[in-house]
Amino acid sequence: MSDHNHEKLGFWRKYIFSTDHKVIGLQYGITGSFFLFFGFCLMMLMRWQLAYPGQPLPFVGNLLGESNMPMGYMLPEFYNALGAMHGTIMVFLAIVPLIFGAFGNYIVPLQIGAPDMAFPKLNAISYWCYLLGGVVMVASFWAPGGAANSGWTSYAPLSVTATIGQTYWLFGMVLLITSSLLGSVNFITTVVQLRAEGMTWFRLPFFVWAQLVTAFLLLLAFPPLEAAGVLQLMDRLAGTSFFMPSGLVVGGEALGISGGGSPLLWQHLFWFLAHPEVYVLILPALGIVTEIIANNTRKPLYGYKIMIYSILFLGFLSFIVWAHHMYLTGMGTTVSTFFQTTTLIISIPSVVIITTLFITLWGGSIRFNTPMLFALGFLPMFGIGGLTGLPLAFNATDIPLHDTYYVIGHFHYVVAPGTIFALFAGVYYWFPKITGRHMSEVLGKTHFWASILFMNGIFMPMFIQGMAGVSRRLYDGGATYELAQGVLHWNEFMSISAWLLALAQIPFLINLFWSPFKGKKANDNPWEATTLEWSTPTPPPHGNFLEAPKVYRGPYEYSVPGSSKDYSPQSQKEI
Repeated sequence: MSDHNHEKLGFWRKYIFSTDHKVIGLQYGITGSFFLFFGFCLMMLMRWQLAYPGQPLPFVGNLLGESNMPMGYMLPEFYNALGAMHGTIMVFLAIVPLIFGAFGNYIVPLQIGAPDMAFPKLNAISYWCYLLGGVVMVASFWAPGGAANSGWTSYAPLSVTATIGQTYWLFGMVLLITSSLLGSVNFITTVVQLRAEGMTWFRLPFFVWAQLVTAFLLLLAFPPLEAAGVLQLMDRLAGTSFFMPSGLVVGGEALGISGGGSPLLWQHLFWFLAHPEVYVLILPALGIVTEIIANNTRKPLYGYKIMIYSILFLGFLSFIVWAHHMYLTGMGTTVSTFFQTTTLIISIPSVVIITTLFITLWGGSIRFNTPMLFALGFLPMFGIGGLTGLPLAFNATDIPLHDTYYVIGHFHYVVAPGTIFALFAGVYYWFPKITGRHMSEVLGKTHFWASILFMNGIFMPMFIQGMAGVSRRLYDGGATYELAQGVLHWNEFMSISAWLLALAQIPFLINLFWSPFKGKKANDNPWEATTLEWSTPTPPPHGNFLEAPKVYRGPYEYSVPGSSKDYSPQSQKEI
C-alpha cells in the first residue's frame, strides 16, 4: 500500500482528473466553498433590498445589468431569482457537497482503513457531474429573462410557465442528482466492503455511521426528484402536462395544453426528497461534532450504540414526514394527524443524540480549542433550530406560520449556525492532517466569537417577524403591509448583521491561506486522537497507509484505566 509502487502522475492526472479520494474530496471542498461564497453574496444583495426597499444598490447595482437593476434599483423579478438561486445554491451546490462530498470523500476511507473509495473512477465522475450541474445553474443568470425565479422548490405550474432560466435550473438539478446517486452508491459499497481487518460495525467511528446513513438517504430519496425534474422538463419543452391542470390562464390567454396534470404531484415528489435532505445536511454535521467532542473531552463517548440506533431510526423516519410541508394543500385530518405524529416522533432520536453529547461533556477534561468551540456552538444552535420546528409540526400552528420568516429562522438555525458551524469545526480539526500544519488559534477563536454573534443577529429576529405574520416572499420586506409595520425595523438590524458576518469570515480566510505555509507544524496525531485517520503519514500518501491497518478496539477509548496515556488508538495492539 506504499506510495512508492505507484507511477508518477502529471499535474492534470494528479490534481484535476484525479481518482484519489483525497484529491476529489479537496475538489469538492474548493468548489463547494466557491458556491457557498456565491450563495452568501446573493443573500447580501437580498438583505439590502429588505433593509432599504426602493433605494438603489450601492457599488454593484449598475454591474448587475439594466434588465435586473434599472438605475441600480432591484426589480421584484430579480429579487425572486436571488431568493430561488440562494436556496438552491446553498443546499445543493454548497452544504451537501461540502459536508458529504468533501469531508466524506477525504475522511471516510481513512477512518475505515481503506486505501481508496470502492469505485475511484465513479467517484471522479460524480464530482464532474456536480461541477457541470453547478456551472449550468449559475449560467442561468445570463439567460434571457434571468435565472430561475420560482423559488428553490420550483413549484408548478409557476415553474412550468417561467422564463428559460427555469430550464437551466432543471438541467442543473438532474446533473446534481446524478452526482449524488453515484456518490451514495460509492460510499455504501466502500463502507460495507473495504473496512480494515478488525473494523467491525460497532468499531466504526460515529462520523462513518452518519455518512453511511446519509448515503442511503440520498440513494432512496433523490430518484423521485430526478424523475420529477425530467417530467417538469417535458412539461416545459415537450408540451406535456404532468403538473399542469386544465383551464390555466397566463397573461390573459388560456394555455394550449392538454391539462389533467397535478401541481400537488410535484410537491409530493419534491418534498419526498427535501425532508430527508434536511438530514443529509445535519447527520454528517453531527458526525463531525461527535468526533471533536469525544476527542476534546478526553473520555469515552457516552451512548455510542444508542447514537447509532438513533440515526438509523432517524433515517427511516425521515421518509414518512414529508407532507408536513403541505398542510396548506387541504389534506384531510386523518392524513395530517399521521404526519404530525411522525414529525413529533422524529424529534426523539435527534434529542437522544444531542443529549448523549451533552452527557459526554459532563465530567470531561475539556480542551477549548477552536474546533471544540465550533462543535460546542453547534449544540445550542441546532437545539434552537429543532425546538422552533415543533410548532411547524402541528397543522393548527403551521398554517399561520407557513411561508413566514418564522420558517426561514427555523431552517437557517439548523443549517447556518448549525451545519456550517460543524463544517468550520471539521476544517479546523482535520486541517493538520490534510496540510501538516495547524491553523492559528487566535484567528480561529476570533472567527468563532464573531460568527456566533452575527449569525444570531441575522436569524433570531426572524422569529419575531414570523410571529407577526411577515411573509418570506415579499421583495420589499413587507413595507406595504400594515401588519408588518411594528417589526420592519428588524430588517435593517438583520442586514447589518449579515454584512458584519461577511467581515467576520476574513480571519478564517487569512487563516486558511496563511496556515498551509506558515502555520505551526503538526505531527501525525496532533490532537492525540484514537481513530485510524491519525495513524497515517501527514499528509496521507496515495494509498493512505504504509501497511494495511488492523483494528483492535473501539473508536473512542480515551482515559482507559491502566493505560500509560489518556488515549488508545484503534490500531494499537497493546494498551
